[in-house]
Amino acid sequence: MKEYSDSVSNRALQHHCIPDGTQVDESKPLQLTAGNLSMIYENGAVRYIKAGVNELIRMIYQAVRDKEWLTINPVKSEEVINVFPDSFIIKYKSLYKSGESELISKTVIIGNPDSSVVFSFEGEALTPFEKNRAGICVLHPVEGYSGQACEITRPDGQKEYAEFPVNIAPFQPFTDIKSMKCCTGGFDYTLNFEGDIFETEDQRNWTDASYKTYSTPLRLPFPVTLEIGKKINQKVEFRLTGRPVSFRKIKRTETLTLFRNCKISLPKIGICRSSRPQPLTETEIQILSKLGFDHYRIDLHLFDISWIDTAERAVAEAKRLGYKTEFALFFDDQASKEAIAFIEWLKNKDLSPAVILLLHKSESTTPDCVADSLAIRLKNAFPDVKIATGTNANFAQLNRYRPASKLNDLICYSIHPQEHASDLRTLAENTTAQKDTVMSAKTFSSGKGIWVSPINIQRRFNANTEYYEKPYTGSGVPPQIDPRLMSLFGAAWTIGSLKYLTESEPAGVSYFE
Repeated sequence: MKEYSDSVSNRALQHHCIPDGTQVDESKPLQLTAGNLSMIYENGAVRYIKAGVNELIRMIYQAVRDKEWLTINPVKSEEVINVFPDSFIIKYKSLYKSGESELISKTVIIGNPDSSVVFSFEGEALTPFEKNRAGICVLHPVEGYSGQACEITRPDGQKEYAEFPVNIAPFQPFTDIKSMKCCTGGFDYTLNFEGDIFETEDQRNWTDASYKTYSTPLRLPFPVTLEIGKKINQKVEFRLTGRPVSFRKIKRTETLTLFRNCKISLPKIGICRSSRPQPLTETEIQILSKLGFDHYRIDLHLFDISWIDTAERAVAEAKRLGYKTEFALFFDDQASKEAIAFIEWLKNKDLSPAVILLLHKSESTTPDCVADSLAIRLKNAFPDVKIATGTNANFAQLNRYRPASKLNDLICYSIHPQEHASDLRTLAENTTAQKDTVMSAKTFSSGKGIWVSPINIQRRFNANTEYYEKPYTGSGVPPQIDPRLMSLFGAAWTIGSLKYLTESEPAGVSYFE
């Protein structure tokens, strides 16, 4: 038996230093065994629960989300880990702070010799605490689950047979879960849930490569205020059922090979104009003009009286870069008036944009009535322009409120991998789900092109409360910038993103990025 304790500094920290000078501390993964199961423990969660080489569960962890659905990162303490040859016991405390509000939790994770894992969470409000969610989440990997059947048991004992969705489900595929039985890789297992009603969502809506089963149904009102002393008690038990044949644990190394012996047609790749107030410097112009991008995206908030000043500077930059222009136009309830003003301005520029995205200031997706009205005006003025409608937010918004306009040429949405988690391992895993968004979009696009813009490693704004990126006027590094983008990891993430988006493109179908 081995014991590790943070209180006596026995747990090592891995320090990752990336080329731009940023240092990231991540807990060193710990290999664990529970009977015929293997897994790792990292940052308070158990990840990659496997039977042999078969991944059964991607992760079991706890999450607290504030009233705006932002994840609250806890401060962990009193962590004690006891490791045995075929089992383990892990205990720790977490303090969640949101402004002046505080929630403390005790977590116990037990891996048993009978191939079961029990994850228990007990939270208590130290002050009135406003939350949208607090409790345990279970991630199911897409690979091995897509299209597979499972048995859901309701709290009243009734059973339902359902399947994990192949195309991305806009809404919860499973609800009112007391337990679920699944089979993947030839192994049967059961998940039992206590302390709340659980349901499952398709996290590929936010380009997470997983399905997530979580506590507290979204049909219930939120946010909820936990009064002082109010407790949350939840438990999830994962149990490998039946008698699996004995297997040999295999160490496997994954190798990613890009485009070997394969000719592909790359999509159109553009670059977005920065939301910072300062224009591009001469050095930036010289560097960016040599990279050969297809277009320069310019965001214009036509409801803001200063939009012409922004447009003048942006178009001047596009001309100096030698790139075609892509305009992302944001309207409010005066859309017709704003569109006329934009058309009159653009006609005087002797400029024909390649693409125009029609977006709304306060609507998650472009209203079809606005799309139809504005598309006619813009096509009359610029016959060769491609019109895109959809969302400036995540695929989730597009998937739930699908454009029905017949006058658009493209449907659009954006991508970022940090809606739910920000660690390096998760960011790398989630690149695969980008392919699924394009494949799913094609099922309701009526043959129109898919325009994914922008693709960014960092979240530009909180799509739960707003739908466009505001200009940054503060000091220091803007929150839209993740320094890891300028690292070797950022380069690999960008290549991986391009790889999976390109793989979604069958021959003969137009695809734009």
